[in-house]
Amino acid sequence: MRQADVTRHTLETKITVRLNLDGTGQAQLHSGIGFLDHMLEQIARHGLMDLDVQCQGDLHIDGHHTVEDIGITLGQAFAQAVGDKKGIRRYGHAYVPLDEALSRVVVDFSGRPGLHMDVQFTSAMLGQLDTQLVFEFFQGFVNHAGVSLHIDNLKGINAHHQCETIFKAFARALRAALELDPRAAGTIPSTKGSL
Repeated sequence: MRQADVTRHTLETKITVRLNLDGTGQAQLHSGIGFLDHMLEQIARHGLMDLDVQCQGDLHIDGHHTVEDIGITLGQAFAQAVGDKKGIRRYGHAYVPLDEALSRVVVDFSGRPGLHMDVQFTSAMLGQLDTQLVFEFFQGFVNHAGVSLHIDNLKGINAHHQCETIFKAFARALRAALELDPRAAGTIPSTKGSL
């Protein structure tokens, strides 16, 4: 069963993430930031993963710790759920449009963290989500999931559309990379023999 249950408690946040990579897209989300919940729901729905994220964060300060720490905890959950990576396709990519916006996301479950993100948001805030924190979310994720991740917003005028295409493409890329390949059952997708 490719599932994980991860808890992270600090003086700034208390987070629990439950993840089933082979789910049906069900989501139970409470980050305290409505727009972030909307984006996490995209991961579940378009990645066909069941995702439960519960967070109590120091939102009286701002959203930084909450958003970054959810990225960290989600990355830990993915690392735990994917296990030794035997039989996965390893690489995934997706292009997703939403009206005028278009984003591309490419992921490699390489075991090596790396983030390249080229996004020029047209607004500083999306509801209560500071758009600068989108980078912090993905940086936390890659550092703890051990993935290489390239995110490019190729077009976009509306910041809501920009962000939503990023998260939907992220979800679709994850789904592709983590899909079990029947031709590679039981093998590590690397000539090194480990990831």
